[in-house]
Amino acid sequence: MVFQALPDQLKQQTLQSLSVLTGIAVENEDALLDATLVRQISDQPFNPLAQTIHRKFKAKGDSQLIMRKKDLPAEIPSIWKVEEVDEKRVKITFSDKQELFVAEQVAGPVTAAGRLPEGFAPEKLYPSRNHPRGLAMTVYGASDAMHASGLDWSELKNLVPADKWAVYAGSAMAQLDQNGYGGLMTARFKGKRATSKQLPLGLAEMPADFINAYLLGGLGATGTNLGACASFLYNLRQAVNDIRAGRARIAIVGAAEAPVVAEVIEGYATMGALANDKAMRQLDGLADDQAPDHRRACRPFSDNCGFVLAESAQFIVLMDDSLALQTGADILGAVPDVFVHADGYKKSISSPGAGNWLSFAKATALAKQLLGAEGLQKHSMVMAHGTGTPQNRVTESKILNDTAAAFGINDWPVCAVKSYVGHSVAAAAGDQLVTALGVFHQGIIPGIQTIDHIANDVFAEHLHISSKHQQRDDIQAALLNAKGFGGNNATALVLSPTKTKQMLTKRHGEKAMTDWQQANAQIQQKQQQYLDDALKAEIKPIYQFGEGVISDEQVALTDQNITIGSYTVDLQSEHGLEDFL
Repeated sequence: MVFQALPDQLKQQTLQSLSVLTGIAVENEDALLDATLVRQISDQPFNPLAQTIHRKFKAKGDSQLIMRKKDLPAEIPSIWKVEEVDEKRVKITFSDKQELFVAEQVAGPVTAAGRLPEGFAPEKLYPSRNHPRGLAMTVYGASDAMHASGLDWSELKNLVPADKWAVYAGSAMAQLDQNGYGGLMTARFKGKRATSKQLPLGLAEMPADFINAYLLGGLGATGTNLGACASFLYNLRQAVNDIRAGRARIAIVGAAEAPVVAEVIEGYATMGALANDKAMRQLDGLADDQAPDHRRACRPFSDNCGFVLAESAQFIVLMDDSLALQTGADILGAVPDVFVHADGYKKSISSPGAGNWLSFAKATALAKQLLGAEGLQKHSMVMAHGTGTPQNRVTESKILNDTAAAFGINDWPVCAVKSYVGHSVAAAAGDQLVTALGVFHQGIIPGIQTIDHIANDVFAEHLHISSKHQQRDDIQAALLNAKGFGGNNATALVLSPTKTKQMLTKRHGEKAMTDWQQANAQIQQKQQQYLDDALKAEIKPIYQFGEGVISDEQVALTDQNITIGSYTVDLQSEHGLEDFL
């Protein structure tokens, strides 16, 4: 997103990383960059200019058809007269109108999407056994988060009781490609049989299940909280609440969405939600035979025509503060709270509503409490939902602008990452979160480079919406805003590592921070080693299929505790009901 603003060393590292993923030579900078972010869909997973559909028509009575004997249905329709042509073929004569389907290829109206780097196939890096794409992305993404943390996960299991772990991850739309529900629902129509994996692997919470079963070996809390396009923040909120309440000490939070499927794109296009080629040509005054600029398909807060569907996998590791200091974990930021609110009565299930006013105002008020009025006004920013639709640019900008006015904020920096990566549904707020961490780390707020002006109906008197990157090394907090179909609104407050360490010092003291810093030096060495190995393609995803399975014989139970394998869990934990007993 900010490649051109990076120092030369990081540019080269980025190119090397992309080269490892795509197989494109590192010297071919243009090809590597063109293989990323929002772009025209190639012929994988489907060719948008030649999509196979089945055209329905009715053959007239007395029409004839010659077919193979073995293709005859088990029960011959009453309007069919069957005559043998030879040993292998028969002639069918219809006595009445017969409905038939013929396959043909058509060009779809939508040809842009946000996709993983071109040529990158995570399912080929481990024995995926026909996993849906979203689950292969889960294995790779969660493995990367675990490796890149620099933490010793075996040691963590000794430090944290088995019931104090949590994994909250999922996909809002479940797994809809041919290895998931897409194949399950279309198998009969295509003359195929459903497989034994398509139904169970299609479930929306399967990313969490995969992390527990094949990466972590987790025995703690698990599942996913679905809130359409706000799902990542719903899961983040669950983890924050569990850690704050003492139910968990460490959580893996994330989402993996792989909706770049022809039928899904058609569904959103039929709703009029997606940026299509015809509308993009009209925006730019192009002739019908001219190709639109697919890189600029998503244009938040400018004159626009719809959002761009995208695939993404985002995972983070969340700890309580004591565990983070004890392990020397690299502190990238902190999440004080996540606010979720519904819209109330709605006329249209897909339209924005009142709930986002509540979630965003509460997050802003919390930022003021933690940063002070001046800190909020001068050192915070907004990661907008910013879908690129005409409706969003008005409704969300109104909320952001009026909130800024109420809290005395002027020139509030607004970032809209969907202009680069598209809308990845459940993972969308994860895209926003990791971008916010990048802002804290690099001091660069990505501009909305797909736009050249702000639309006339956008409310921006108190906002700073720009197509240019901003160099800002003083940002202490980011507000992540998410709005989902059905009235699912969520806003999270994320603090910078600098602000987080200030708060940790106040709570735990200087000595604790000095001890953490010493432990963190080793963590950073492990992180650097992982990066070096990854850039040489020497890292494979974690995938422990069938390893360490716990049998019933490894379980010992009393009325005080339960031992499962090497873990012992106290059954007499506090439940908050003591006052009622």
